[in-house]
Amino acid sequence: MTTQRRKVITKILVSGVIAIGSLVGAAAPAIAEPNPIATDPNPFGALGCSCRETAPSGSSALMGEMERGIRAGLSAGPGNPGRI
Repeated sequence: MTTQRRKVITKILVSGVIAIGSLVGAAAPAIAEPNPIATDPNPFGALGCSCRETAPSGSSALMGEMERGIRAGLSAGPGNPGRI
């Protein structure tokens, strides 16, 4: 093997090691925050919404809004986010 080929192979290997090392170094650490065990059986109990309800639940206006949202979501495709 010629020295020129060895240099090229060495450069390729060193570049690969640097690339892999930078990817590993830039990876976000996965940290889980421990939560105390709650007595609430609802895992989403801490989540809430400060939104005002615009229509009573089960009303035709609310059902119409839900249907409109579903239609908008189904009509949206790649590159076409749709409108709500």
